Amino acid sequence: MKAVQYLRVGHAPEVVEVPVPEPGPGEVLLKVTAAGLCHSDLAVMGWPEEQFPYALPMTLGHEGVGTVAAVGAGVTAVAEGEAVAVYGPWGCGRCHKCAEGKENCCPHAAGLGIMPPGLGRPGVLAEYVVVDSPRHLVPLNGLDPVQAAPLTDAGLTPYHAIRRSLPKLLPGSTAVVIGVGGLGHLAVQLLRALTPARVVALDVGKEKLDLAREVGAHETLLSDGEAAARIRELTDGTGAEVVLDFVGAEATLAVAAASVAVEGDVTVVGLGGGTLAVGFGGGLPFEVSASFPYWGTRTELMEVLGLARQGLVSSHVETFTLEQAPEAYERLHAGEINGRAVVLPQA
Repeated sequence: MKAVQYLRVGHAPEVVEVPVPEPGPGEVLLKVTAAGLCHSDLAVMGWPEEQFPYALPMTLGHEGVGTVAAVGAGVTAVAEGEAVAVYGPWGCGRCHKCAEGKENCCPHAAGLGIMPPGLGRPGVLAEYVVVDSPRHLVPLNGLDPVQAAPLTDAGLTPYHAIRRSLPKLLPGSTAVVIGVGGLGHLAVQLLRALTPARVVALDVGKEKLDLAREVGAHETLLSDGEAAARIRELTDGTGAEVVLDFVGAEATLAVAAASVAVEGDVTVVGLGGGTLAVGFGGGLPFEVSASFPYWGTRTELMEVLGLARQGLVSSHVETFTLEQAPEAYERLHAGEINGRAVVLPQA
């Protein structure tokens, strides 16, 4: 089968031929129908060799949906032909966090060598992928695979982040979304679907600000040195109750710190390498909470897919064949993808 692999540190990914994997006991083989490309893939491929934590070659991709092609011994929870989404942040399955569906917070996964697909173990940018357990599969129940693939991370991660702040997103409140890319354009929709807050979207590109307005942002602003002052003006000087930074660079974190309200939330999702000073004298207003969420829970993935089936969120996508995936990564790196890039391995 064909797969998109990262073969050597510092080199672009390549499309290669590899054997079709076979599911072992308790495992599930999926025929991948759609896979999303994520900025975190670029972050991984940007790590220097001395810091690279994974074995190479590695098949990329952690946002995936597919149909069950075969099951290993003992698997009864899914059947061949069933359309499913892959829940990515796998845990041990036995601890309290995993029992709650919070496998993204499993304290034992790293020590046991349990890694997500595409982030340490073979990922979904291939014609087939093995999933370690049927508990990491969520039925699509009629949802379009191209729409569903980005929701497994680009939808799940902002949903998880927003849920943490729902008590502060009351009528009259303001939520700021910094970066209207793959995650940010879904965050705007989730905020509109889940809260009565005014949504202000920031980005450096006109096309992305146009997309933000298209998917429901009340206000759009250029993300520049004047952005925080304009947010203060929009909020009568008080600032935004919640600021979600999907970039995470020094410049965007500075905007977040300067535009959040007293008792507000600053949530850093992006992997831009910036830092946020926390503490007295750090520049944040009093009683601000800062958080750095990781993916989301299995239950939350079910909820995100449910919102999509109701038509409350939808992924703005550009599709590619498996052979075009390296080119798609180049365009993603250059900021030329508006929304989410989705690869169709069977096309």
